[in-house]
Amino acid sequence: MTDKQSAALALNEKQRFEFNKLKKRLRRLVGEAIADYRMIADGDKVMVCLSGGKDSFALLDILSSLKLNAPVSFDIVAVNLDQKQPGFPSHVLPQYLEERGIPYHIIEQDTYSVVKRVVPEGQTTCGLCSRLRRGALYRYASENGVSKIALGHHRDDILETFFLNLFHGGTLKAMPPKLLSDNSQHIVIRPLAYCKEKDITEYARLRDFPLIPCDLCGSQENLQRQAMKAMLAEWDKHFPGRADTIFGALKNVAPSHLADPNVFDFAHLEALRNSNLRPADNDEDVDILSI
Repeated sequence: MTDKQSAALALNEKQRFEFNKLKKRLRRLVGEAIADYRMIADGDKVMVCLSGGKDSFALLDILSSLKLNAPVSFDIVAVNLDQKQPGFPSHVLPQYLEERGIPYHIIEQDTYSVVKRVVPEGQTTCGLCSRLRRGALYRYASENGVSKIALGHHRDDILETFFLNLFHGGTLKAMPPKLLSDNSQHIVIRPLAYCKEKDITEYARLRDFPLIPCDLCGSQENLQRQAMKAMLAEWDKHFPGRADTIFGALKNVAPSHLADPNVFDFAHLEALRNSNLRPADNDEDVDILSI
């Protein structure tokens, strides 16, 4: 064996080791999210919404892997919405899914023309596009016995949404890992909620998924979400771990130390004064600067 062949073999071994480590980490995080929020139960039919992007590919791949050894029995069906975007390679996803033996369905609905007709040129299309997609997917779920709708949103998506709502919506709200739809008919789950985007990006690269870019809205550069993504990236560069801390805060909420009277009963605190009863989350105020 030549030196060049030896170096190539060593590189392949290292790449294989790194991939296996990444795969185990993502599987563990997805498993933890599913367990923490009881996302999947025995007998569930899970619809994985497959857009053709890295996140939904990774979600389908990891769920399919976990399904083999899961403590509960559940079925998976991959569903893609063909929005009739010009140049969309409609053969890619069916070919990929058939090669892997994954049950799937393609919904064909021309939402592209609707969005282009309704939204003025230069304005953000994501709002209308997502509503139309959601309607089509919910309808399929209702008609086909789907009990859980799995989306590929990851930890960074959740944080970006939190700051979008904070800075532009005036609300403390993000993407929950598990959600009941507005009509109370569907349970939406986000098994990648604990996974970092950079890990998913690397996983998708190593798995060589046949990614399909979104030319309708993904190419718009004026989205506020891109500003949030850049902000988080800058923080990660200069303050490693800050995003982890913020995400942890979303799981550790103290309503008595915020200011929403609809969430915490500030009006009747007097009734608790000098009693042995205290609100469960009402720890003494702490000035972290004095610690």
